[in-house]
Amino acid sequence: MKQSYDSVIIGGGHNGLVTAAYLAKAGQKVLVLERREVLGGCAVTEEVWPGYKVSTASYVNSLFRPEIIRELELKKHGFEMLPRSPSSFSPFPDNRYLLMGPDKEMTHREVSKFSKKDADALPHYEEMLERAAQLLEPLLIQVPPDPWQGGISDFWKLGKLGLQFRNLGADSGELIEILTGAARPILDRWFESEQLKVTLATDAVIGVMASPSMPGTAYVLFHHVMGECNGVRGVWGYVRGGMGGLSNAIASSAQSHGAEIMTNAEVSQILIRSGRAGGVVLKDGREIFASRVISNLDCNWTFLRLMDPKLLPDEFLKQIKTIDYTSATIKINVALDAVPNFKALPGDKPGPQHRGTMHICPDFDYLEHAYDDAKYGMPSRSPILECTMASVVDETLTPPGKHLMSMFIQYAPYQLRNQNWDDIKDSFADRCFDILNEYAPNFKSSVLHRQIITPVDMERIYGLTGGNIFQGNMSLNRMFFMRPAVHYSRYKTPIQGLYLCGAATHPGGGVMGACGWNAARVILAESQND
Repeated sequence: MKQSYDSVIIGGGHNGLVTAAYLAKAGQKVLVLERREVLGGCAVTEEVWPGYKVSTASYVNSLFRPEIIRELELKKHGFEMLPRSPSSFSPFPDNRYLLMGPDKEMTHREVSKFSKKDADALPHYEEMLERAAQLLEPLLIQVPPDPWQGGISDFWKLGKLGLQFRNLGADSGELIEILTGAARPILDRWFESEQLKVTLATDAVIGVMASPSMPGTAYVLFHHVMGECNGVRGVWGYVRGGMGGLSNAIASSAQSHGAEIMTNAEVSQILIRSGRAGGVVLKDGREIFASRVISNLDCNWTFLRLMDPKLLPDEFLKQIKTIDYTSATIKINVALDAVPNFKALPGDKPGPQHRGTMHICPDFDYLEHAYDDAKYGMPSRSPILECTMASVVDETLTPPGKHLMSMFIQYAPYQLRNQNWDDIKDSFADRCFDILNEYAPNFKSSVLHRQIITPVDMERIYGLTGGNIFQGNMSLNRMFFMRPAVHYSRYKTPIQGLYLCGAATHPGGGVMGACGWNAARVILAESQND
């Protein structure tokens, strides 16, 4: 292994790999260091049980940038998306159900079962979100301007954005509400049926410690409706072979351009001399030198654990220490002997009810009460379940006749009052299984194996401070030119030669690759001036 590089990247998650691929493609000598034995960070596939390829953390994809797929030729390196249709199934206690998906006629017919008015309004609601996306989505792949210390080009970008905003006309008020407001009032204004509203509302709270009545959840809702699958907007899909199929394709592309990748290589310190980053020290004591150090980790790890915080400016350090990492999500991966046979839509063979996300959240009061428990430091007594079964679409994931289920569950707060997760994780999982069994009575008897990943486990395994899947909450004061901190939103840090490329930066969490792509462009532009 060479001991000196142009760039060394800490963390082999998908953003770090994207940065590595672009830098290597431009001719840099690049080394990626991954603490775990497997690449991908949270976008990873692991054989948890023999013959089962489990997406242990992230589990569906839509947000990953199509530009990156094309430019890194990821399909040549094995990346393949499998679209889901229908995209969601919501069973209700009265044994009615709602299917939704890219088939507009089917969705209209399904929503009409609960409200003809809502069925007619839904396309207009989606058009409103599309108009907002036309303004906001291009910002995802832009390096944010600095309105405080920037030059003419920054003010030019801000001016163009202001002009685009003005051209929205009457839609500008809705855009502001999306950026700052709560999801529930928006959904209440657009729709009347509880079943449709609560199905849509789950996207507003996924991964966050908030109820849909709280400001900021409207943007989380919007964040999850952007994206595409195989060129079709708004569609989510599974990655063939599990989410690690995406990370492995990026890694393969990076290696084809000369990047080096090391697993089982934990970084214990960022080397800083005379105010400049010059390499890293591994846990085994080896030193690796580089002209630039690029961290794919969150700000807590980068600035408070891998270096001496005293080297940082006071104002920057103050902002970093106040990043909110609260989270309330637990992930349970389950191996099954059979698909759930739902009372609302019976079937012991894979059907439309199994292809997309299965929502267990009967009404808004249920959702709000689930959050009420969490805000007092308790796991929800009646948690919200979002269940997916990629094995219904991708037969490569399991032995013949078997299935995998990913259960993404709210609310399970990282910090518990008078309890700890190691003691109660099994009882909480049992409660989640009991709830799903009420809707699909064969579920519990079909369970072969389960893996429970609490917020504390997410911190231990994936290095996510507080178990926060976004590397810091995505409230308005921590987005765009304020993410992760004012004056430091452009992937550079106060330490010369030290950069960020992960979800802690603009545009935030989700398997997008945009953070890594934007960071690579900044680094390449600066390297030309060296």
